[in-house]
Amino acid sequence: MSQGEARPASESVGTVIVAGAANLAIAIAKLIAGVISGSAAMLSEAAHSVADTTTEVLLYQALRRGARPADQRRPFGYGKENYVWAFFAAMFTFVAGAGFAVTHGVTTILVHEHSGDYLVSYIVLAVSFVIESISLARALRQVRSESRRWRTTPRRFLRLTADTTVKAVFLEDSAALIGLLLAGAGVGLSHATGDEVWDGVASILIGLLLLTVAGILAANNLSLLVGRAVPERVRHEIEQELTGLPEVERIDTLMTMQLGPDDILVAAKVDFSDEATGAAIEATADEAERRLTERYPEIRYVFLDPTRSLPGATGRARHTQAAPDPRSDDRPDRP
Repeated sequence: MSQGEARPASESVGTVIVAGAANLAIAIAKLIAGVISGSAAMLSEAAHSVADTTTEVLLYQALRRGARPADQRRPFGYGKENYVWAFFAAMFTFVAGAGFAVTHGVTTILVHEHSGDYLVSYIVLAVSFVIESISLARALRQVRSESRRWRTTPRRFLRLTADTTVKAVFLEDSAALIGLLLAGAGVGLSHATGDEVWDGVASILIGLLLLTVAGILAANNLSLLVGRAVPERVRHEIEQELTGLPEVERIDTLMTMQLGPDDILVAAKVDFSDEATGAAIEATADEAERRLTERYPEIRYVFLDPTRSLPGATGRARHTQAAPDPRSDDRPDRP
């Protein structure tokens, strides 16, 4: 068994702090602009930034609590707490951000009045776009760095990663830029036409955008809380490493689980050679641990069960993970 001490990912912490500071400053500016201009889209964007700021606080809490080392009560560590707090963050975005934006947009369409100046909205939107772009650029750098380390594409890394913090920050910053464009379009059309319905429509669209992001993050965190296996390509490489060990005839069962963003458990029923001695099996188990942790430092626990194969079993390994859909990009022969 391999067990390393849990630790917060410093790059993820930095990404969360930068995003949180940016969102807090933007939220205050948007709120002031929304109150002065009376724009529903601006107030919805303020709610959007408040939701994002609260999300960053919850994600920071997730990183801090999830990084606690394993103890007697939690022998596999606290990694799954990352997903609990990240799920709370997604729910807050769903309720506070999206709920306010949709409700206020509908109210604006029904009341149909504007009470302030447009200029301040344009200024705040432009400044906010620059700040959000800086925050997104940092998140994107981390995504590209992590995807290179896992030898995959940034898009596929975002889809399959167990690091919910970087995924949340990237999606929220992307949604923030889209929301700013929607708010700008709504304010501009209302200014040009004198019809506040466009401002209300923009507010509703911002709310729907937040609903989409919250739904994606909530579903991702739920799957990790339930217990998700590693991606198929990684599982395939783990199997290859194990079957390439001396004294190993085949792998009868291979199970993996993401215990946290940087914690992977590997358990396998291994059919060793009939001639293998106890000492040889121990040496092979040590070599398995060395190879797997060298290739994937995130693998913290390795359990090998030297169980003979069942009567009538063939040479093909039996896995608890389903074979990948041939139409998907999650195949062993793809990066």
